Amino acid sequence: MQSENVGGYIRQLREKENMPLRKLAAILDLDQSTLSKLERGDRPVTRQMIPIIAKTFGLVEKDLVVKYMSKHIAYQIADEEYANDILKAAEEEVKYIKNQKGK
Repeated sequence: MQSENVGGYIRQLREKENMPLRKLAAILDLDQSTLSKLERGDRPVTRQMIPIIAKTFGLVEKDLVVKYMSKHIAYQIADEEYANDILKAAEEEVKYIKNQKGK
């Protein structure tokens, strides 16, 4: 999945299961043309779709969320000169936020 868009990965899953586009579109409550655009990478997959996709294809939701979010973040910062430093700072920020919420 790392070398392709999330939609392309969904297409691979669907085709591997021989699932028609219309069936997955119905499961995701989308029309077929929208799902087709998602699979081509013309429209973004939303975070809300991830648990449905994981359940539909028998995937571990955590793994799919990690793949989805990491790709999303990577595309946002890929062109930044300090991308690795940003990721390290973001990790510290997440720890801080979780600590604050736990209080």
